Amino acid sequence: MRMRPRSIRARDTLIAAVLAVLVFGITAAGVDLAVRGAVKSDLLEQIQIDARRASGGVRDGTLATPIPDETGGRILVQVVGPGGHVLDSTPAAAGKAPVSTLWPSRNIRVRDFTACQGDWPDRDCFVVEAIRATTAPDSVVVYAWEPMPSYLVTGLLEGLLAGGVLVLAALVAWITWHVVGRTLGPVEAIRAQLAEISASDLSRRVPETPGQDEIAQLARTANATLDRLESAVGRQRQFASDASHELRTPIAGLRANLEDASMHPEDNDLRAVVDSALRDTDRLESIVTDLLLLARIGTGGTAAQEPIDLAELADAEIRRRTFQLKIATEFDAGVTVRGVRMQLVRLLGNLLDNAERYADGVIAVEVTREGGQALLTVTDDGAGIASEDRERVFERFTRLDTARSRGAGGTGLGLAIAREIAHAHGGTLHIVDCSRGTRFALHLPLSAPDE
Repeated sequence: MRMRPRSIRARDTLIAAVLAVLVFGITAAGVDLAVRGAVKSDLLEQIQIDARRASGGVRDGTLATPIPDETGGRILVQVVGPGGHVLDSTPAAAGKAPVSTLWPSRNIRVRDFTACQGDWPDRDCFVVEAIRATTAPDSVVVYAWEPMPSYLVTGLLEGLLAGGVLVLAALVAWITWHVVGRTLGPVEAIRAQLAEISASDLSRRVPETPGQDEIAQLARTANATLDRLESAVGRQRQFASDASHELRTPIAGLRANLEDASMHPEDNDLRAVVDSALRDTDRLESIVTDLLLLARIGTGGTAAQEPIDLAELADAEIRRRTFQLKIATEFDAGVTVRGVRMQLVRLLGNLLDNAERYADGVIAVEVTREGGQALLTVTDDGAGIASEDRERVFERFTRLDTARSRGAGGTGLGLAIAREIAHAHGGTLHIVDCSRGTRFALHLPLSAPDE
């Protein structure tokens, strides 16, 4: 199993160090080759002069004995016969064995090479040029050589370069460790803060850093998500509290009636008890049905959508109902939206139920276009709703303390369902100003013409 650092900081530092070793190592190898090549080229250039002067002197018979040394013993020259005997040399090379046994051929009379003698650490290396004086079989060979610098022989150059590579790699690793640490510091603060946030306390937020970099955007996104989560959890808790309260009332009434009938059957009218139980059951069923509908709408399901003529849908729904009040309609033709027909029927039905419950005598329904959108309004001529309560009525289980009370009936979910359906269709539902009563305005996107 492969082992690697679990920390991003350690992993990035390790990667940076390995890359630094590779890059600096390749650079050091290039420097080593360049230095060796430059030193050898410089030495060879110097010894070629002496080697070729001596070779020319051998060919024309003018070479003095001993061979003149003009470098103070720095460059050594030997003339070696075919048997490997040193025939002549510079004073500094006198008495030394031939520097090499390499014997140039008649075809390649000049050979440049490096020769080494002895074992490390007492090893000596030389840059050598060997010149065959003539093409004759018994021609002598002139050797000229100069010792290489000790740092090229002992490995000192490679050691220094390797040490430099390690120092630079360590410096890169140290810089990477601190830079990544400072970069990831805010991330660690965000992680630590998120680890301390629990469902019981969603009010805390992660620290935000200034700027527009990825970490600053991460912090802002995390805080925005926490805002939505806190709001959602708050709504869920409020909804659970309201739902339990709303369900408790009919359940308590149903239980009380049934217990009373069970304990005193002779003092109760069975028919009245059953009718009361049925009414409470109907109310429970209505609340549960509305809660399930809200849950389905909130999940953003994939119910099939279709082009719908909003005027035709409103007209059909009005004709299907029996009203005790006057209905005034005004429909524009061709106002088409795209949506789930049954959900839009439920939305309109809830608005009509609300209007019928609170109207004094007239309900007006209009379908028009406004600002590139479809507009459906339902208006009643009742007592109206105060401006400060116009958003409250769309909250779940909300009833106002006026004529719009529990006694008027309903589950308290109708308008909440209507708004959820409007939002699910990309629209809005609001209460707008009117001369009398209450007017609900539904805006929906118009369907594309080809639909």
